[in-house]
Amino acid sequence: MQASLRNGALVLRPLAYRAQLFSARTHIHSRQYATFNPLSWVKEVMAPGTTAQPSEEDVVAARQEAIKQGRSSVFEVAASPEAANESKKKKKGKKKKSEAPSEHIHKYSTSHFKISHRKLNMLGRQISGKPIDYAILQMQFSEKRASSRILNMLATAKDHAQRYKRLRPERLVVSEAWVTKGVKAGKKLEPRGRGHFGIRIRPTSRMHVVLKEGKTLEQRKAEDKERKLRRIVSASLVREDKPIRNPAPTWGW
Repeated sequence: MQASLRNGALVLRPLAYRAQLFSARTHIHSRQYATFNPLSWVKEVMAPGTTAQPSEEDVVAARQEAIKQGRSSVFEVAASPEAANESKKKKKGKKKKSEAPSEHIHKYSTSHFKISHRKLNMLGRQISGKPIDYAILQMQFSEKRASSRILNMLATAKDHAQRYKRLRPERLVVSEAWVTKGVKAGKKLEPRGRGHFGIRIRPTSRMHVVLKEGKTLEQRKAEDKERKLRRIVSASLVREDKPIRNPAPTWGW
């Protein structure tokens, strides 16, 4: 038996009634949990809903209102058609820098071979700025060991420039010549006295040249001769109002 108060009166309930009530409640809860499907709940929550999108007129009106109030975004102003038209006008007004076309020059280089970059750079300074025929002549009579390889490279570069780039061979000039280091060859042991040894490294390097059309050797000689003649002043046959060059620090007598 179970005792409880109802309106100030003592009421006695049997235990069987309480057990029946508890079983009815658990049956209702179990039916609710059995019908619950988590996948359907995820679909309902995560599914995209149909929202009313504003029309283009509403968007334009909202942007104009934001511009009047000073709340416009920098990105919206940059993406506006007026800003796009201004950028196009600026691009049309700019002029491209005139760049020399690559067809008027020809670049060629040797392969990596065993030589120091310092030794090879001496030959590069010897042929830089010279006409191609004069550079080949210099390599032909040079006593350097690498001169024969540079001679073959210059002859091949001249032939390729004439054949592929359609450059005139009589006006070809070695405008640039530079040397780069290559991969170092394997190290070797060099025996020395008293049980010591050293490490010998054979460096490799290569030479690059750029050929382009320029002044021939005869034109350069003519310009040098004309420049020297302009510097000559008459030997007091005609009075000239020119300052004395290389004046002596003291009297000449």
